[in-house]
Amino acid sequence: MIPRDTVIDRLTWRVIACAIEVHREMGPGLLESIYRECLLLELANDGLHRNDTEGPS
Repeated sequence: MIPRDTVIDRLTWRVIACAIEVHREMGPGLLESIYRECLLLELANDGLHRNDTEGPS
């Protein structure tokens, strides 16, 4: 069994890599809502799917 901390570290690495890729592709200066949608697509393309119905306000 993989230690929980290792699993969280790997997940964190994947999420950050997706966020960096979105920013690299889209560039600075867009609305947060646009980055959010792009990040959700990038995460899904990486095999990570969200399970919440709404993000923070």
